[in-house]
Amino acid sequence: MWIRSTMAYRASFVVTVFGNLLVTGLDFVAILLMFSQVESLGGWSLPEVAFLYGLSATAFGIADLTFGSMDVLGGRMRDGSFDTLLVRPVPVLAQVAADHFALRRLGRITQGVLVLGWALPAVDVDWTAAKVLLVPVMLVCGGVIFCAVFVAGAAFQFLAQDAAEVQNAFTYGGTTLLQYPPTVFGKDFLRGVTFVLPLAFVNWVPASYVLERPYPLGLPPWAAFASPLVAAVCCALAGLAWRAGLRSYRSTGS
Repeated sequence: MWIRSTMAYRASFVVTVFGNLLVTGLDFVAILLMFSQVESLGGWSLPEVAFLYGLSATAFGIADLTFGSMDVLGGRMRDGSFDTLLVRPVPVLAQVAADHFALRRLGRITQGVLVLGWALPAVDVDWTAAKVLLVPVMLVCGGVIFCAVFVAGAAFQFLAQDAAEVQNAFTYGGTTLLQYPPTVFGKDFLRGVTFVLPLAFVNWVPASYVLERPYPLGLPPWAAFASPLVAAVCCALAGLAWRAGLRSYRSTGS
């Protein structure tokens, strides 16, 4: 329904996608402005930072397109319309993810792919089969990890009921921090995004293998290939949190 309504005004759809591409592209413009004043950022060159940026933006764009509507959950619970989702013969999680589905978010994916497409031939890397195969694995696993964060944030809203901004801090904030090298952050922060909320496995850890950089926190070499396992664990934990939140839901009675 949301796709049909969007495509009813195709010129407006094209304009909104292009506008979304430009707005999200300002993040990379800010990085370009930084490199107009310095030669490296935390010891990382512009192509290497662009590589991190393209991976993070594309993976997050995939998650934002599919699960980016989860922040409407709190509003639906407060106005009582969430109850209508419970009586339909479709999984509630799928209904919430499809609620207000916005194709304009394709602009973020397009922008991330463009930056990644520029960075891949620009980085000084001795490409091997393992490194080439790791790039699509990073995109898929990164998207899955961000999807799990969206679902976990939605589950938290069953408890808080007005926590959309808290959820956005971990999703939109997460992709923003991953656009910069891990060397610009403190070790305590790196431990948090590696062992507590493992966003580091979206790009920092596997990209360190591709770019032949030291691993964050001195992780072992096999950690570069742990993203699929981390994504699976994140999905399992997010699923458990969602089921627990759904069981705890009490209708507004309206």
